[in-house]
Amino acid sequence: MKSEILLPLKQGLIVSCQAPVDSPLHHPIVISAMAKAAINRGAVGVRIDTPTHIEAVRQQVSQPIIGLWKQQIPGFEVYITPRFEDAVAVAKSGADIIAIDATLRERPQGETVRNLIPKIHQELGKLVMADVDSLEAAKIAADAGADCVGTTLYGYTQATQHQSPPSFELLTQMVNQLQVPVICEGGISSPEMAKQALDLGAYAVVVGGAITGIDLLVQAYQKAVSA
Repeated sequence: MKSEILLPLKQGLIVSCQAPVDSPLHHPIVISAMAKAAINRGAVGVRIDTPTHIEAVRQQVSQPIIGLWKQQIPGFEVYITPRFEDAVAVAKSGADIIAIDATLRERPQGETVRNLIPKIHQELGKLVMADVDSLEAAKIAADAGADCVGTTLYGYTQATQHQSPPSFELLTQMVNQLQVPVICEGGISSPEMAKQALDLGAYAVVVGGAITGIDLLVQAYQKAVSA
């Protein structure tokens, strides 16, 4: 099952189709249209947030879906599919791969990456993408059985908040030291950067805001023209 899902992603573009919750784009019909458009233009897979959106996208595409559920749990910083119950919902909605926050930060209900990943494998029968911010976290996730590891959270945690993604240095370290596919995600803002990530050994590259982030892109342009 693993090779059937991961192999189509190799050396390809995965498009993250998401939108802010206060945006008109944050609607299952719109998100699924984004995903279908991405697949029609050659994307090998999509990354989708929330069970409702995953379910809508699943009806439109047969290519691999990396699913997640961003949840803000009081008292905890982890927010990408932070609990097993969130993973259950993502699995039931039709995702092929479940993305989880695999940083070293404390998790709700005493869960750890070391027990969460095997539990997803055994009870849900789904692959796991470990979103990390450091080489140490990547190694722990890989040792715990993660099927692929992403640079997703570099620059987005307290430990890395002063860094700007993407970190090609971290990507290179992960490629050289891990035995599982490494996916470059976060901060890819041009086709040239995406190609560079693949040239450095990334198994696949995820691009989100630079393709689907209409709200933030318009804000950036408006700020520039109003200056």
